[in-house]
Amino acid sequence: MLCWNMTPAPSHSLIFKRLISSSLHQVTNPLTIGIRREDPARLWERRCPLTPSAVEELVQDAGVRVLVQDCNRRVYGIGEFERAGASVHPNLSPAHIILGIKEIPLCDLTDQSGSLPLSAPLCSDERRVLQVPRTHLMFSHTGKGQPYNMPLLSKFISPDNSRSQRTDEMSHLIDYEFLTDGPVPTGKRVVAFGWFAGASGAVEGLCATAHDLLSFGVASPFLHLPRPYMSRTVAGMRGSLCSVGSLISEHGTPAATGPFVITITGNGNVAHGALAIVESLPHAYVRPEDLPALVSSKDTDLRKVYIVHAQPKHYIVPSDGSSRRYDRASYYARPTDWKSVFYDRIAPYTSLFINGAGWQIGFPRLMTNDQLASAFRTSLALSRIGRFRTVADVSCDMKGGLEFVEQSTTIDSPFYISRPSSLPPSFPGVQVMSVDILPTQIPQDASAHFSTALMPYLRTLIRQYQGTLGNEEQERVASLGRATIAQHGSLQGAHKWLAAPLRELNEDRATDLTLIQPDLRARGAIQDKAKLAGSTPKKKVLLLGSGMVARPVVEEFSKRKDVHLVVASNNVMDAPFINERFQNVTFKQVDLADIAEVDSLVSDADVVVSLLPAPFHPAAAKLCITHRKHMVTASYISPAMRELHESAVESDVLLLNEIGLDPGIDHCSAISLLQRLKSQNKIAKSFISFCGGLPAPEAADVPLGYKFSWSPRAMLNVALSSARFKLMGEEYNMQGEDLLQSHFRTVPLSNVFRFEGIANRDSLPYAKTYNIGPVNVLDTVLRGTLRYPGFCTLLHLFRRIGLLEVEHPILLSNWTSFAPRALSSKFAIQLSDDDAASFRSALGDIIDIPRDALSQLIHVLNWLGISPVQHDSFTPQHNNTLSILPPSKPLAPIDLLTMVLSHQLRYQRGERDMVVLVHEITVGSTSVHGRIAEEQTHTSTLIAYGTPSSSAMSRTVGLPVALATLAILDGQVHARGVHGPTMESVYGPVLQGLEANGLGMKEKVTLGGGSRRGLRDELWSTMPGRGSVVGSL
Repeated sequence: MLCWNMTPAPSHSLIFKRLISSSLHQVTNPLTIGIRREDPARLWERRCPLTPSAVEELVQDAGVRVLVQDCNRRVYGIGEFERAGASVHPNLSPAHIILGIKEIPLCDLTDQSGSLPLSAPLCSDERRVLQVPRTHLMFSHTGKGQPYNMPLLSKFISPDNSRSQRTDEMSHLIDYEFLTDGPVPTGKRVVAFGWFAGASGAVEGLCATAHDLLSFGVASPFLHLPRPYMSRTVAGMRGSLCSVGSLISEHGTPAATGPFVITITGNGNVAHGALAIVESLPHAYVRPEDLPALVSSKDTDLRKVYIVHAQPKHYIVPSDGSSRRYDRASYYARPTDWKSVFYDRIAPYTSLFINGAGWQIGFPRLMTNDQLASAFRTSLALSRIGRFRTVADVSCDMKGGLEFVEQSTTIDSPFYISRPSSLPPSFPGVQVMSVDILPTQIPQDASAHFSTALMPYLRTLIRQYQGTLGNEEQERVASLGRATIAQHGSLQGAHKWLAAPLRELNEDRATDLTLIQPDLRARGAIQDKAKLAGSTPKKKVLLLGSGMVARPVVEEFSKRKDVHLVVASNNVMDAPFINERFQNVTFKQVDLADIAEVDSLVSDADVVVSLLPAPFHPAAAKLCITHRKHMVTASYISPAMRELHESAVESDVLLLNEIGLDPGIDHCSAISLLQRLKSQNKIAKSFISFCGGLPAPEAADVPLGYKFSWSPRAMLNVALSSARFKLMGEEYNMQGEDLLQSHFRTVPLSNVFRFEGIANRDSLPYAKTYNIGPVNVLDTVLRGTLRYPGFCTLLHLFRRIGLLEVEHPILLSNWTSFAPRALSSKFAIQLSDDDAASFRSALGDIIDIPRDALSQLIHVLNWLGISPVQHDSFTPQHNNTLSILPPSKPLAPIDLLTMVLSHQLRYQRGERDMVVLVHEITVGSTSVHGRIAEEQTHTSTLIAYGTPSSSAMSRTVGLPVALATLAILDGQVHARGVHGPTMESVYGPVLQGLEANGLGMKEKVTLGGGSRRGLRDELWSTMPGRGSVVGSL
């Protein structure tokens, strides 16, 4: 199917039915690929989308005809392509698919359009010649609405009401920038050039340094280093650096300049590329704090260079002068409380500075112009020539982190001297290298990287034209769909919003009133719009998603007559409450992958609530930042979300996360209790918190004692994760493979229920999050998950026999073959799929457990329907035949187990779930004489059951989301940026609202040290050799 959507356009379904039926005819019109030359105005663009070896592959293996436009500056000569089987063509007009790197010049696009539409590949039946459109692939620089390239995009779009050209004959446009291996936001781009930019930028910086030192009459070994474009490949650059390194090893760097120090900032691909390439020199890594001694010592070895990988912790300090150490969370929460001392601690001792760190408005600059003067002052005191003479700014952020970097440079003229007005006349300027197309200097390696990454997708595109797609290619078909900006004369998918910049192509933007609108929203948005309208409109909330958690959210919002709620979902009809009448609620069926449609909804809301899967939150948050709308989610703060903090602050937006149950109510209730205890001069010594979503006891008589109302995969992932905590003065690091075995056999937090527990991820950071105190003075910091007894042992056995393996996919003939095949795959043994006795014998040989435990394991596997059937007293209690078919393709065992558990352990009609949350805080009171009184243990507990209309889980996740959103709507929350519910303005209203809904925390106080000693004993009872105790504090 040539239509990139999963459901093809009717006309193209017909085309390919004809194509396939015509495949019996002799092939006289093979599919043709064209490799075009790059824009002649781009003098240094030497990269090529396909290598000659890739062309040879396509010609010989895929039966593809390849045409190449002649280009004398391309990294591969035309002869290499001809030897690979390609032909030279002046304008590529016969090509079905045309590949380039950068955007195609409009004149070349016109030259190629003369032969449209094209004859379809495959068929030679002259009586029925089929026509297909051409596809262009390039970095078009149109996908972000860049005004300068809208004329190019317009060539792929049919004008409104135009009949001059059939839309199914218009060329398609695929942009590499949007070619990802998965949906936004989790999908990653197929090709990235940052590493090459860092590597070539480092060499360019060394060359610039040699030029600068020569101006002082000092010849350095780097004079012999070729510039990156002269090396052709990374290996060539490494070889050149090794040659220079031999000179340094033999003769050293110039004594007049002192030790040669290379400082590199950043943690991404740019920094890694720079670090990797300079390691080709004889080198030693040094810490920033060692630089003064290193540079000033006459005994420092000059037969090597010294590399400093400078991290923010090395140069970001509190602006109030306190001794507080850099903390990333605090820095991103309040960047104005911090400042950079790079100019003082690192810059004066640096010979070459390679900047790979990004910068955002609102954060301290890495170096200001005034700080540059201070750095020069210090460096000139160290030597006559001084240091910090050359900066290779690979980030190319003009007037950004480095205020004195004011312009980008070219490969023709790679550096310039920057002399800010703040520099005294007697001070030298700083030489800046800021080339913004660095990867093009290593065209062979960059092209090989690009070609290798592109080939699987190009092959899929070829088979789309040929009508020979296989089922296994659907993921790549979807990737091509996401990257298709224009097709059949129309904008596609997430790119439909580009209709607006296209309409504005010839309009005067100076009169566009929408430019004023962001200022109207900057402060007090809801009140300002009411004043503008001359009335009091309802506060608008947009709810993205209508899954299991949505009902309590909708019910809570519907209580407020001053709120209008829009529920947007891919399939809103799946919401079980859709047919009920809610005042002030509108349901909209929306394709949530359609960015343009979601963008429109976000722009019309006051607050956005995202109940989408966690990976999609950052994409929604970016839309909220663009439109200056607050957003609320129940999910953990991911790294991708945290990176949006500064942008949110700048846009006066709050992105509130972690406001469900766990995380959510656990945060709110713990912080509230701790704050009250602190106000009573009580000092926390131990913090223990356990939470669990479980079946109510009457519904728990099933394997694992567990049931699912959503995908079991999240639970299985957590069970395989590592954990860290402190208990009775000892710190424990539990690896994922040990977590289930080394569990808390009994959690002595309840006199009513019997639970076991598993440590939950990394508990130690919560000492700071909850402001309990330093970890090293606390006796216990432990967060865990509650389960019914037997859960951990059984799931641990599942892991041992291979059911939780995330790799090595297996193909099932039927569900009863699952356990034998998983065992066979894990231990490389041969087992029959249907021989129950052999399976039992193999299990007994492999896992050393008592006979009755082995029998119980086999009973459970049989109960789940995933092992050869054994008839016994346990099995008849449940129909162990899975009613779903096994997948037709191999899947990892953990994915197969997810399917089984979601079906066999789902809640049945009339069954209810239960949520249990328990905090235990042990404190001592400080007397007037400073002595600690007898320990007290404060316990705070929530036990909630599902109701006929809502599960306990949906209520305890959904209600906090709604209550926090209402607090924001009512103007009670003034925080901005990315936050959890750690502010009283959030957790106060949430806890009050939960109390009003019958979900209040129940507290009690007892004397003594609480359950921590019992928990330690229960943990030790399951830990071989007492587990991994890493230290006694």
